Amino acid sequence: MGLGAGGFIPVLHAATTSRPDESDTLIAAEAVTGALRDLGFATRIIALGRDLAELEALQAARPLLVFNLVDAVDGDGRLAPFVPARLDALGLPYTGAGTSAWLETLSKIATKLRLAHAGLPTPDWSADGTGLDPLLPVIVKPVWEHGSLGLDEASVMGGAAAAQAIVERNLRLRTQHFAESFIDGREFNLALLEGPGGVNVLPIAEIVFEGFGSEAAKIVGYEAKWAPDSEAYIGTPRRFGLEADEPELALRLAGLAQGCWVLFGLSSYARVDFRVDPAGEPFILEVNVNPCLSPDAGFAAAAQEAGLSYADMIGQIVEGSLGALQATA
Repeated sequence: MGLGAGGFIPVLHAATTSRPDESDTLIAAEAVTGALRDLGFATRIIALGRDLAELEALQAARPLLVFNLVDAVDGDGRLAPFVPARLDALGLPYTGAGTSAWLETLSKIATKLRLAHAGLPTPDWSADGTGLDPLLPVIVKPVWEHGSLGLDEASVMGGAAAAQAIVERNLRLRTQHFAESFIDGREFNLALLEGPGGVNVLPIAEIVFEGFGSEAAKIVGYEAKWAPDSEAYIGTPRRFGLEADEPELALRLAGLAQGCWVLFGLSSYARVDFRVDPAGEPFILEVNVNPCLSPDAGFAAAAQEAGLSYADMIGQIVEGSLGALQATA
């Protein structure tokens, strides 16, 4: 792989144990430190508090690289960009997206505006639930939260109900929501991993909806992602093989994912989520600059499908981050 042994690479997180998605970050932190040790690096986990004071002490340790797993601070995803911003100010290199990419993808509405202005396909949306076809289905989503937080079967509804649902969910869940046209079709996740020759699209995963009734909304909600014993989790396995079975669709999705990489100035690794309608038209749902790296998550599964062990995947993230650093030096 070309990585030399040695060097200190601390692993950062700011997760709590209050939610399953937060606890999964703790699992990822343990797994990443184990892989870094296997690769010959010195490492330790650093848990950040809300004031990020731990970053100031980190500067004196002169790390080779900082492995940034922070996707929320004290459970608030809106605070995540403060970590790369502070690392930039301290002159500390890190894995994952830079501050500007974080800021441009943090809000789903802002992301969709950039996509639409660039001519990349994304479902129609409304910030307050008005203006969409009242007779067609929509999905009401949180603006700021990722990891399917706040999504369940009741999130899909007729367009006429969207405005009231946004008001109700804003009050009940204490976070901003918006409405998006619901694409009742197939769902795909594309993992992107930066290598010496640029960004590579790993094997494409399709989320298969099994055992859903004809009236059930086919979505990957919070339970489907974070509750392994739930029917939603069991009924949404991932499947690979699109490149062989439908090469034209695979190429189209890969091209759009790479377009997102360029548009948002992504780096190191990322994931782009799609829905494909019954006519075969793809729509970009979300650009995730810091996808989960726990061993049982989709990113690691895509890497394994590409022939990379978990340690190989972490090593390539490190190598790509160091390579990008050297290229800009």
